Amino acid sequence: MTRLDPAERERVRSEMTACTVPAGGFVCRKGDSVEHWFGVIDGLVKVSSVSVDGKSVTFIGVPPGGWFGEGSLLKDEPRRYDGIALRDSRIGCMPRTTFQWLLDTSIPFNRYLLEQLNERLGQFVATVEFDRLLGPDARVARCIAQLFNPVLYPGGGPELKISQAEIGYLTGLSRQRANQALRLLEAAGLIRVGYGGITVLDLPGLGSFGDADGATRG
Repeated sequence: MTRLDPAERERVRSEMTACTVPAGGFVCRKGDSVEHWFGVIDGLVKVSSVSVDGKSVTFIGVPPGGWFGEGSLLKDEPRRYDGIALRDSRIGCMPRTTFQWLLDTSIPFNRYLLEQLNERLGQFVATVEFDRLLGPDARVARCIAQLFNPVLYPGGGPELKISQAEIGYLTGLSRQRANQALRLLEAAGLIRVGYGGITVLDLPGLGSFGDADGATRG
């Protein structure tokens, strides 16, 4: 929200609320009426959906600094996904009325939102591509690269608190298979795996990992 003028920032601060969602808890639920735009202050949230027969798909992971839910606000429809905290998370909640006021009055906010939507569309297209064409090692690489997207998740450094199990949740892999992929990426000099987190050493390399041979990795 750095693009807002001082008066706009002050109004947004006064109207926003924050809440803590425990690990496994719902930030929002599929089918809910849409009353807020959500920002992750601390923690990690996955945006996912479960079909009536129990099949689950994860669309995105949202680390600190990221917002989600603008599409449902713009379309004024019930939520089509669940937002689930993968660990204890602090969530900022912008009311629909505040969001709509910014949309109606702030050109900088509209530009920011347009960039957000464009970047998110690119993220979803890339996710479909690597889920269908790439092997598990490349999927883990691309998943990590997405979490460091400077447009969607600004203000973050090269380190992210994320566990092997959380990487598995976001990629649809077992913890063991995610760990295997992380070790391979570390050996390739793309990341450094530490206790409870990952440091990215080569973000472009992560984003392009598997372009030539990812589909053959199993």
